[in-house]
Amino acid sequence: MTTYTTIQGDTWDWIAKKVYGNERFMHHLIEANPKHHDRVFFPANITIRVPDVDVTRFAILPPWKR
Repeated sequence: MTTYTTIQGDTWDWIAKKVYGNERFMHHLIEANPKHHDRVFFPANITIRVPDVDVTRFAILPPWKR
């Protein structure tokens, strides 16, 4: 598990896009940081936990590569 320090205006989906490459993984971030679950916009310098997620397992492949 790693950490991420927010910048002013970060949102869960934007952080997920930065750390995982896809915003649909934001639920992993929210689950790992329950004390911040009600935040929409983050202030600067909040450290959140970033759980390890195998993003390749969730990759959407086109039919010819399945």
